[in-house]
Amino acid sequence: MTIEFCYLIFITINYYAITNFIIPQFLLKRKYPLFILCTISIIVISAWFRALIAMQMNRHFFHATQAPDFSVLYLNSIINISIWVLIITIGRMMLDRIQNQQQLDLLEKEKTKNELDFLKAQINPHALFNSLNTIYGHIDKSNQTARNILLQFSELLRYQLYDCSSEKVSLQKEIEYIKNYVAFQQLRKNENLIVELDIKNTEEGLQIAPLLIVVLIENAFKFVSNSHENKIVIKLYTNSHVLHGTFINSIESQPNVLSSGSNGIGLVNLKRRLDLLYPGKYELENKIENTFYQTNLTINLS
Repeated sequence: MTIEFCYLIFITINYYAITNFIIPQFLLKRKYPLFILCTISIIVISAWFRALIAMQMNRHFFHATQAPDFSVLYLNSIINISIWVLIITIGRMMLDRIQNQQQLDLLEKEKTKNELDFLKAQINPHALFNSLNTIYGHIDKSNQTARNILLQFSELLRYQLYDCSSEKVSLQKEIEYIKNYVAFQQLRKNENLIVELDIKNTEEGLQIAPLLIVVLIENAFKFVSNSHENKIVIKLYTNSHVLHGTFINSIESQPNVLSSGSNGIGLVNLKRRLDLLYPGKYELENKIENTFYQTNLTINLS
């Protein structure tokens, strides 16, 4: 008399060993000889153990009058374990394939939807630029300040809508955007505001994630003082593919102006973006000296 329940134990062991170790380590890495060798080896070894256990249990527990031949048990174990492991493994792989295909189909649908949404979104920018052109045409030619403000705003908007769609942009384009942004903010601010924009020695061919530096410039304009010396200093240069930026603005005598929520959120978001885009390749520090708030930023763009 033989026992059949031990098949379940060895089939389970073989199945999990093959699916969780042998297939990922060898089959998926296209190491086909090792995959075949390991699969056959584990089945042969487990079949030997199964036949040995069956012999011992027939002899000592079931008291069989005629013990089955070990070679027969061994051959039957190899055949049965191989068949069941093959069936279960193929079934699992087919199920995984179906699930993966369903996920791919879902991703494809989402991609198509996003593309359609993107194409729809292009309608609004085009309409907006046409509206800006119409407004520009209706502004009296003698009002050159208003016309210049509208042109600068149009350039800022164009850069954000079209040039910032890529993961990285040319550093030169980003600098042009910064110059336009500073000029636009100067037109909006008090005439007493002094702005020093010092950009020099910027290497050609460097790329940077868009709209990072402008966050610090935006903060400088937002929190610059209004009651005494109003001044903003912006310095940018590169050295050995490393971008160095210094941003200084005068502040009110009360330090709580720097702890406002919007300022904190802007810097927190900037730091999060830097952590994701330039991990271990940037330094950002803030400090207050007398009535000036200073931020220093360095980014390795190599």
